[in-house]
Amino acid sequence: MVTSTQRFPTNRSDLLLAYVGMETDLIFNRGFDLPGFASYPLLESADGRETLRRYFSEAIELGRQFKVGTILESPTWMANLDRARDLGYGSQQLADFNRQALELMARVRAHANSPFEVVLSANIGPARDAYAPSEQMTVSQAQDYHQAQIAVLANGPAEIVSGYTLAYSAEATGIALAARAHRLPVVISFTVETDGRLPTGETLEEAISQVDDATDGYVSYFMINCAHPQHFANTLEQAPWMLRVRGIVANASLCSHAELDEATELDDGDPVELGAQLAELRRQYPQLLVLGGCCGTDLRHMTQIAEAAKGDHKA
Repeated sequence: MVTSTQRFPTNRSDLLLAYVGMETDLIFNRGFDLPGFASYPLLESADGRETLRRYFSEAIELGRQFKVGTILESPTWMANLDRARDLGYGSQQLADFNRQALELMARVRAHANSPFEVVLSANIGPARDAYAPSEQMTVSQAQDYHQAQIAVLANGPAEIVSGYTLAYSAEATGIALAARAHRLPVVISFTVETDGRLPTGETLEEAISQVDDATDGYVSYFMINCAHPQHFANTLEQAPWMLRVRGIVANASLCSHAELDEATELDDGDPVELGAQLAELRRQYPQLLVLGGCCGTDLRHMTQIAEAAKGDHKA
């Protein structure tokens, strides 16, 4: 296993909260127009930067309230060339957005001066549609593709690279190898369908094993995101591969990915129930370090997740 550059997790926190549900909250609850589901263009305006600053500040304050750590995820999940082309952005503009996002997070963290851990995560997403990955990259293609974004992020204050909502192991492997080339710790988060399998049909165990075998176990840990706990809970098991899963960032909705794509109204589920479900999974799998909210969640869900998980841990 490669460990020399893996500085994360730091063991300073027994729970880290992560929030990546901002886009659906902005679109459905706050009336923002986010073409292409991209949030990084908010960095172009003072109002947009203030909106991002508030999300980061609220995340840190929630951690302070419950005396737990926080992972700030940069709004750069869509800031790659394939996703940005239709929005009219080129490579230099994307590089600037990636740098600005991390610098903003760093300023918010410094201003908050929280006594609890606050991690700066450079968030990257799949090159193409995670829900329907019809054109899959090879490992080398994915490494070459994502290396451009990771190279920019590696020169900023990011402490980890987090690949979110990944649909197949080859792209995840390429991201991990690109992060390793820049000596950045990396977290890989897979998304699953309602049957608990990745959109390509791989099981979580298969996907994690593929990435670990191809990278000599470089990934700091794996996560699951953009799925409701009921979609995957029965596929988890007390087995060695499961020890590599240390985070769940869940959807509020029980809808499938296809249904979410077609939704014209937000399904925000039940915040209390979601918090209880994630706390129960953490009770069953104590290695779970990161809990949080993805599509359809907001501060209500994050508060319930923190309260339930922290209370369960104390019990």
